[in-house]
Amino acid sequence: MIKTSSTKNIFTNWNKITLLKVVKRAGLILVSIILLCAVIMILFPDPLINTFFKKPITKAFTKAYPAYSIELGDIHYNIWNNRLGCNSITLKAKDSTLTCNATSFSFGGIGWIDMIWNGGLTQNSLTSLVFDAKNIVLNDHKSQNKFSLGMLHASVPDSEITADSIMSSFLISDEQFFAKSQFRQTRYRFSIPQVKIKGLDFVSLFKGNIYKAKSIIIHDVYADILVNMDKPYDKNSSKPLMPNEILSSMKEVIEIDSVKILNGRLKYCEQYAVKATPGEITFDNVNVSISGIANHSDRFALTVINAEGIILNSGAIKLLMEIPLASKDFSLQSTGSLSTMDVIRVNTFLEAAEHRRVKSGIIQYAKYNINVASGQASGTLQVEYEDLSIIILSKNGSENEIVDQIASLIGKTFIINGSNLPDKSGKMKIGEIKYSRNRENTFFQFLWFSLRSGISNVVGF
Repeated sequence: MIKTSSTKNIFTNWNKITLLKVVKRAGLILVSIILLCAVIMILFPDPLINTFFKKPITKAFTKAYPAYSIELGDIHYNIWNNRLGCNSITLKAKDSTLTCNATSFSFGGIGWIDMIWNGGLTQNSLTSLVFDAKNIVLNDHKSQNKFSLGMLHASVPDSEITADSIMSSFLISDEQFFAKSQFRQTRYRFSIPQVKIKGLDFVSLFKGNIYKAKSIIIHDVYADILVNMDKPYDKNSSKPLMPNEILSSMKEVIEIDSVKILNGRLKYCEQYAVKATPGEITFDNVNVSISGIANHSDRFALTVINAEGIILNSGAIKLLMEIPLASKDFSLQSTGSLSTMDVIRVNTFLEAAEHRRVKSGIIQYAKYNINVASGQASGTLQVEYEDLSIIILSKNGSENEIVDQIASLIGKTFIINGSNLPDKSGKMKIGEIKYSRNRENTFFQFLWFSLRSGISNVVGF
């Protein structure tokens, strides 16, 4: 059969129509699939994520951190809020030294398109990040320390981090903790209802090793410190670092405009025998304001600390301290005062620490001035007191036995001044503060021993 030109045109047009139909149908099917996937992602994202993404996430984490394993609960994603969450997470060290749990965590505001385009997280993809986590518990089985946090909220747009119900404690008793070492140890416990960091520079933080913030506010902190003085200090250990030594040695840049502690409490104890009642000093209604914290600024720049509180539920104390934190040399200047106080209150510490008991004594007023240069403290202490009487105790704390009575009489010879009040001309004995830093002194011990040298100079023991 001979095909005419009209027949060829018919076949050509038919082929074009057929191809066009195929393309249209294929396009329609593709669009339908995309729309169906979009609808499924919108209406049922969780099954897809938990089925196809959860295992790859855990495998990628294990590959990146082979010493740890991670377990994720059900993952949820809200496409409208751009928020991804998980109802539980467990992180474990494979050597069983560390476990970390959280009942829930979620984050939103991540720029997924930017992240996919750049092949990972970038600064731009995190500009709207908001992170939340609840009931975080970290157990360090090596040190037997437990750290918990009720809630953590971080917002990059607001430049803010808030943490609630922070607690640090131990998984073992004090006796078990101290028994682990033949040397002197310090046990710390603390709880903080809330910490709020404002004006946090997340951009510098994401760049790494730079921590800048406008303010840190800590509410109602309670700290409990116990030292077992019945064991010797480990002379081969590194000596406790002073605040300037800690910050000046850090490679990270720390710049915090202000730190405030509101209505804090502190209990400091020294134990001189296993299970014995420790010597105890307490501070209540503590309010602290610290300004100008910086470790890589001018080494002469001063960090200023103002503090006030109630010591041993009796005397009101005030303190002003200036420390050059960027300096490697341990130096500071401090002044402070104490209001009227019944000296008998110090027996909670003195009886255990010094085997002495205050029978009577009233402090009318006290103030001090300390200057520390290269670990050498000097200064003056002015204290007005009257009717001070101190006796020596036996090892069991008794003052009634004949031997104890003799020791008490001897002890009275240590009291040079039973009273230290201004004479008619207004003059009184001024205590000389003179103390050299001992390698085993912590920061607060150094301050106490410096002050104690001035007290001894006035009282006479």
